Amino acid sequence: MARDAGVSLATASRTLNGSARRVKEEYRARVLAAAERLNYAPNLQAQAVARGRTNTVGIIVSDITDPYFAQIAGGIIAAAEAGGMGASISVSGRDPEREVQLVSSLRGLRPAGIVLVGSRVTDAAVTARLETQLRDFEAEGGHVVLVTQAGLPFDTIAFDNVEGARALAARLATAGYARAIVLAGPERLMTSRERADGFLEGWAVAKHPADAGPFEDTLDVPVVHSEFTRAGGYEAMGRALADHGRPDLVFAVTDLMAVGAMARLREAGIEPGRDVAVAGFDDIETLRDVTPGLTTVRLPLEQGGIAAVDLILHRTGSQSLMRLPAEVVVRESTPAGVEHE
Repeated sequence: MARDAGVSLATASRTLNGSARRVKEEYRARVLAAAERLNYAPNLQAQAVARGRTNTVGIIVSDITDPYFAQIAGGIIAAAEAGGMGASISVSGRDPEREVQLVSSLRGLRPAGIVLVGSRVTDAAVTARLETQLRDFEAEGGHVVLVTQAGLPFDTIAFDNVEGARALAARLATAGYARAIVLAGPERLMTSRERADGFLEGWAVAKHPADAGPFEDTLDVPVVHSEFTRAGGYEAMGRALADHGRPDLVFAVTDLMAVGAMARLREAGIEPGRDVAVAGFDDIETLRDVTPGLTTVRLPLEQGGIAAVDLILHRTGSQSLMRLPAEVVVRESTPAGVEHE
């Protein structure tokens, strides 16, 4: 390989094995061209024996069919490839016990890093087991990054769920809506809690700025829980209509839930964006196909994945917490006198 490319063994190795030391672009191109001619594939098992780690990133997501997770995973994979690393994806199915099992399995494959993407849960016992597995992985020389809430003692990329939902509520509360309903995910998921609580707080402060007491006591805003999916939003919207009647505004804590809610409203003869305002959270790419355009909170999902890999590639030795901002995006689904993007 090195002879065919006209470079040293060290240069060929650094190019093919993703060394942190930079290789001149001319030499890199020659090595990659030689590898293609010779149909070369690196022996990952041999690399793991030699270095104690494979040059890969293990990704664990809750649901790869959810555009939220797909966009973050896409950022991780792109950044890993740019850094000369491979990537593998495992899916927990939103099961925290399964997540612990997946971490244990990945430890045996000895990746350079593990990135966990998804909400933490309120179950202290399963969280403790997960933390033990992750601590053991780092003790063995691996690197853990969480794309989630802050709280566990590992490098973390956190999206500002609370402030994003609070800002959205404040924006919409001044647009003339009187009765709001929140469609939330399972109560055990911290992401759902953060977004629901942030919205309730922002709504209450905007509607009753003089109240200094707990925001839960200032307004009667129903919260209906279901799964973090389109089907969950559809089901929750049906229950909300049956139990609470038609609101002025529906806030779903994910865009997928909002899309399901819009479908259920239409079945009931209620047109989203005309009869009822609807808002979501995440600004997933597939929203471009939704009519009316969905008001939401934009998160830098791909950037979060890229930042996670950057922490693995440039490990500092000290725990890092990076908070990525959220941005309110107003579209046609909330038309009451609010300007649209």
